[in-house]
Amino acid sequence: MSRLLIRPGAIGDCILSLPALRHLSTGDTEIWAPSAVLPLIQFARRTRSIASSGIDLVGIGNFAIPPLGRFEEIVSWYGSNRPEFRAALESTGIPCIFHPALPGPTNTLHATDFFAQQAGAPPGAIPRIDVGPVERRASIVIHPFSGSPRKNWPLASFEEVAHRSLLPVEWTAGPDEALDRATRFENLFDLARWLAGAALYIGNDSGITHLAAAVGVPVIALFGPTSPDIWVPRGANVTVLREPTIEAVLKAASSAR
Repeated sequence: MSRLLIRPGAIGDCILSLPALRHLSTGDTEIWAPSAVLPLIQFARRTRSIASSGIDLVGIGNFAIPPLGRFEEIVSWYGSNRPEFRAALESTGIPCIFHPALPGPTNTLHATDFFAQQAGAPPGAIPRIDVGPVERRASIVIHPFSGSPRKNWPLASFEEVAHRSLLPVEWTAGPDEALDRATRFENLFDLARWLAGAALYIGNDSGITHLAAAVGVPVIALFGPTSPDIWVPRGANVTVLREPTIEAVLKAASSAR
């Protein structure tokens, strides 16, 4: 079956969706997603950025739905709250399934299981990204940011952990995150390979923390206002700290390596 999957969202949301997307993939699947995450989707026959598809313009002026006749089915996490887009997609005559892009306030499932349930996949999957052989480094990577300032542990606390760490610390940040000492990557797959070579990763509840877990590096995830029951990164060696202290992070780092 030729199937189109449309998955919007932030980096972490998309990573947690990977088991669901993989489950729905056939020998002829195309995935539309944010351009930043496309390098992480390794199992689709074709990928395309949502922005390049123009679907965000459907219903604005005379812009119509792009030609979709090559698909036999469409599964979309995009458009749940856009009736004009849903109507346009359904008017193609192609069977369409729409899913909420995020768990709702009454959800109690881990986000990966929430997305898996939507796709009819079994629960308990771990999002994985294969980066191949990497150069191992005896270092700790710290990413001290997230998509929301309220989720960020104080930068000064990260710096104190780095100062007291027994291993050298490497810092990373996104293109719009101010940190002079940071190692930055334009491509998320290149960042994933670099993360995979570290001895340990420490970060907030963020997409990059989910990326670190998905490539198998030991992770210490620092949570504040969000629920780890729903949003904890899944991986072989993930430690979650709620409302962390510096001493707790140092102790967890000593145990996790």
